Amino acid sequence: APSAAGVALDEHGWADVDELLAGVNRTGRKIDMAVLERIVRENNKQRYAFNEGRTKIRANQGHSISVDVELKEAEPPKYLYHGTASRFLPAIQAEGIPSRQYVHLSGDWDTAAAVGKRHGIPVVVTIDAAAMARDGVSFYRAENGVWLCGHVEPKYFVG
Repeated sequence: APSAAGVALDEHGWADVDELLAGVNRTGRKIDMAVLERIVRENNKQRYAFNEGRTKIRANQGHSISVDVELKEAEPPKYLYHGTASRFLPAIQAEGIPSRQYVHLSGDWDTAAAVGKRHGIPVVVTIDAAAMARDGVSFYRAENGVWLCGHVEPKYFVG
């Protein structure tokens, strides 16, 4: 929520680092460039990235607002994995995996299981990404390695 710090994002999701630091400090939380660099470096999901000059920062994916993060289309591996909670499985099996902007997929089962665990009893859905790509679905790979695509239909579930 960049607006909470009085910061606006550009059309590609970038925020000015100086404005962000000043805005966060105005909220009563103290942060400086060293702390911000540590947050970017140590975030376990590699959620944030700086531009080359470290003058701008943005989320790699998962925006709550519509922005163009300049994703490059990529050919996915044969299988990708979606981690979720077991309570969501009946709806996913019936309707597929919905997305606000993109479905987030992992390149390995263990990462998907860790994602699912954050939401409850974990379950991992294996997806035939190669078949989806053959059928014309576009895939993107975010800076942090997360695979992104649109809605995943149940016909692409494996097993």
